[in-house]
Amino acid sequence: MDALSEGLVYVDEHLLVLDKPAGLLAVPGRGEDKQDCLSLRAQRLWPDALVVHRLDMATSGLFVMGRGIAMQRRLGRAFAERKVDKQYEAVVAGLVRDDAGAITLPIAADWPRRPMQKVDAEHGRPSETRYAVAARDADSTRLRLEPLTGRTHQLRVHLQAIGHPILGDALYASPQVLARAPRLLLHATRLQLAHPDAGEPLVFESPAPF
Repeated sequence: MDALSEGLVYVDEHLLVLDKPAGLLAVPGRGEDKQDCLSLRAQRLWPDALVVHRLDMATSGLFVMGRGIAMQRRLGRAFAERKVDKQYEAVVAGLVRDDAGAITLPIAADWPRRPMQKVDAEHGRPSETRYAVAARDADSTRLRLEPLTGRTHQLRVHLQAIGHPILGDALYASPQVLARAPRLLLHATRLQLAHPDAGEPLVFESPAPF
């Protein structure tokens, strides 16, 4: 592995930003066959790089690591306190009617079907996703997405719940929608945050590769 092949976006002595490819775990999974991941590959070059947040294996895009415990904690606190502006792009099935809106459906683990999540009005945690239409095709819509909360599979669950599953989603789309794309068409396109040491604003962008 080298920095170029792993999509290095930014590095300094305090943090690391990488562009994760679809199909690669962000962090190790359970089992010997799930140990290869972006964070461990990064740690071979930057041994002090520590995980701050996560991206689904099927999702591509911007991934941040803090260098050292202090920076990891500062960045983790910024994510937890919603001080990081996160934006994604997705292509979904069907034509989304409104040009912009918000989805506020509570999400809980679907324990019998782990790792799946579900909308659960009784036990779910409050979850909010803002969306804006970027383009419409004959039978699909390209959306810009801003998750205001960080629930597991939030964007995938919310979009499926309003009748517009993401193309290529092996967990939440029908077989017909799954077959319309070679991968999950979801990409983390933009991160805006304060530098964890100096405090100046940082903006990182990665155009969707689909």
